Amino acid sequence: MNKHIAGPKTLSRHTILDRGKFLRVELHRVAWPNGRVIDDWAWIITPDYVNVVAETEDGRLLCFRQVKYALDGPSLAIVGGYKEPGEEALAAAQRELREETGYEADEWTSLGCYPVDGNRGAGSGHFFLARNARCVAAPVSDDLEEQEILFLTPAEARAALSRGEFRLMPWAAALAIALLRLLH
Repeated sequence: MNKHIAGPKTLSRHTILDRGKFLRVELHRVAWPNGRVIDDWAWIITPDYVNVVAETEDGRLLCFRQVKYALDGPSLAIVGGYKEPGEEALAAAQRELREETGYEADEWTSLGCYPVDGNRGAGSGHFFLARNARCVAAPVSDDLEEQEILFLTPAEARAALSRGEFRLMPWAAALAIALLRLLH
């Protein structure tokens, strides 16, 4: 894509809600290239997060069955969590894999960084594929939800994804990208 398209410019911003490190909402005054100015553009600030699709040494994918407050009922899930302030995405991914599962991996591939909402912010998701994962310790997760660790073959994960069993968008997206990568 060679053509440069001018984007909007933030003229001013002020905080209207501050709930600490997990949520801040700002109102921006935004000028668009066509000359239009919007005085009350809502902007959501949440921490960036990581999601990890972990493939074990025997080729199975490490997943969870768990519940989340925003979901009605259980879902299949992958490893994930928020980055700490100043933490690199890969370091956060490695930390989350070890905390949530007790696993470490030898081979890490970035699957990309994706903004959550192109118009309202809400942080970015950093997706990773961890290969040759092996158990080195017991999980030490302090998550609020209970979770059951599962090991799925790539075919089982693909079928569950197709059935909508990974019910949170970033989990489904990261898994789909990882499955594409694993095909090559």
